[in-house]
Amino acid sequence: MIRVTRMGSGEQLYVNCDHIEWVESTPDTIIVLQSGKRIICVEPPAEIISRVVEFRRRIVMPTTTEP
Repeated sequence: MIRVTRMGSGEQLYVNCDHIEWVESTPDTIIVLQSGKRIICVEPPAEIISRVVEFRRRIVMPTTTEP
């Protein structure tokens, strides 16, 4: 899940990045989910992509605290 900030209200939500179909910049950033739901957020598309990549990196290569 990635954190995004909803445009207008400033509400922070967490989006399941596996459900993102595409991200538009029109000039607002619109995240379109597979369900067809659209989320308009303040983060630019490059930031959304960066957060998805970082989330997936943590899943694939988790850090371990074991000695």
